[in-house]
Amino acid sequence: MREVRLGDDIDDFCVRCKRVMNHAVVSVLNAEPAKVRCRTCHSDHDFRHEQAPPPKVDPRKAALFNEVLKKVNPDAAPVLDDVDPAETVDLGDPVETVEAEEPPAEEIVTPKVKVKGRGKK
Repeated sequence: MREVRLGDDIDDFCVRCKRVMNHAVVSVLNAEPAKVRCRTCHSDHDFRHEQAPPPKVDPRKAALFNEVLKKVNPDAAPVLDDVDPAETVDLGDPVETVEAEEPPAEEIVTPKVKVKGRGKK
C-alpha cells in the first residue's frame, strides 16, 4: 500500500455526522494520517480508524431502568447486561397513584381580555 499524503481521500468516522464518511487527510504523523477533515460537514478531527466512540451509558440510570422493567415484567431479562448489581439503587416502596378529580365546569373562570389601540374614527 502506498504512503498516505496530504489531501488524500480516506474513510473515517465523523464525530459531527455520527457515521463513516469521506474525509481528506489534513495532517500526517509517522506515515499515518493524524487529522482529517470531513468532506460533508467540513469539521476537523483526529483520525479514528473508522471506529465510533463507545456509547455513554450511565450505570445508575441503567440500573434504575432495569428495576422499572422488572416491576413491569418480572420474567424479562435486563436490557443492559454489563450493569453491576452492587450499583443498583433501592427506590423504597412504590408510591400509590391518586387520580385527580376534575373541577366542576362552573368553577372554571376565563379572564376578560382588554384590547388596546381601538379608538374612535
